[in-house]
Amino acid sequence: MKTASSVQFADDQNVLQHPADPARELTYIAAISEALREEMRRDPNVLLMGEDIAGEFGGAFKVTKGFEAEFGARRVINTPIAELGFVGAATGMALMGLRPVVEMQFADFISSAFDSIVQFAATTHYRWGGAVPWVIRAPADGGLRAGPFHSQNPEAWFVHTPGLKVVAPATPADAKGLLIAAIRDDNPVIYFESKPLYRSLKGYVPPGEYIVPLGKAHVARAGSDLSIITYGAMLHQALAAAERLSLEGIDVEVLDLRSLKPLDKEAILATVRKTGKVLIVHAANKLAGVGAEVAALIAEQAFEWLDAPVQRMGGLDTPIPFSPPLEDAYRPNAEKIYTAARALASY
Repeated sequence: MKTASSVQFADDQNVLQHPADPARELTYIAAISEALREEMRRDPNVLLMGEDIAGEFGGAFKVTKGFEAEFGARRVINTPIAELGFVGAATGMALMGLRPVVEMQFADFISSAFDSIVQFAATTHYRWGGAVPWVIRAPADGGLRAGPFHSQNPEAWFVHTPGLKVVAPATPADAKGLLIAAIRDDNPVIYFESKPLYRSLKGYVPPGEYIVPLGKAHVARAGSDLSIITYGAMLHQALAAAERLSLEGIDVEVLDLRSLKPLDKEAILATVRKTGKVLIVHAANKLAGVGAEVAALIAEQAFEWLDAPVQRMGGLDTPIPFSPPLEDAYRPNAEKIYTAARALASY
C-alpha cells in the first residue's frame, strides 16, 4: 500500500497537465470505473453495492462490468430494489471499518434512501463520534429525453444537510480524482455524476494515483470582464458560451465549483473581486438551488466588488419534461448562457 506522502494532489502539482499520451484520453465513465478499480485493488475494505452491479451486466451504465470476476461476490454486492435498506446496511458496514461505495441506479431514486442518509448517516459523527466513510454514486442530470424519474439533479437536498459532503465532477480527470478523494474521506459523500457526459466527453486522465481534494474549485477559463460560476455538465455549456463571447471582445472567467459542500468560498470571492459581474448556472431547477447559496455568499461578503446584480440560471420549476422541445425549454444551454452573459456584460 502506498503511503500518504506518495499520493499526488492535483491542485498541488501539475498532474492534470495534458502530455502527448493519447492512451490516457478516457471517457468520463471510464475514469469513474478506473477510480473504483484502483481503490479496490489498493484497499481491501473498499466494496461496491447496488442494483444489478455484479456479473456481466455491471450496472445500468456498465461502470462495474467485470468487477465481480476480479474482486468476488463479497466485494461486489447485488442489492434488492430497496434503497432505504441497502444505504442503511452500507452505514453499518462503514461503522465497522469498511468503505462501501453505493451505486444508485439513477440519482432520482436517492429519495427512497433519504431517511438512511440524512437522519442517520449524516448525523452519526455529531451524535457519538462514529465515522461513516461511504460514498453514494448518483448518476444525475438530464438532456437525454429520459423524463422526470431519470433526469433529476437533487444535489441541493444534500448540500442543505449537515454532516454530508457533496461533489459534482465535470471532467474525466476530476471524476477520477474526486472519487478517490471521496472514497478515502471519513465522512459520507454524495458523488453526483453527470449522465450526459458519460460517453460524450473524453479528456486526459493522469496515470497512477492522484487526488482532487474535496472543497477546491477550479478556474476552467481565466477572464476579466465577468464570471460564470457552474458545475457538472453545465461547465461545458458555459465554456462554449465563453468562447463565443470572446469573439465579441468579452473576456469571461469560468469557475468550476467541483465540490458543492464544502464550497470553495475563497475561489468564489476571488473571481467576483476580479470581474465584478457574476452569472451562476446549474442544470438543477433554479428555485432554492446551490446557485442561491453562492449568490447569498457573494451578497454578504463581496457586495462592494459588484458592478451588476448577481444573475442566476437554472432549470424551470417543473418536473423534467420527456418531450425533447419541452426539455430543451426547461434546461440551460450554451445559447441561453451566451445571451444572459452578453446582457450582463453590458450592464
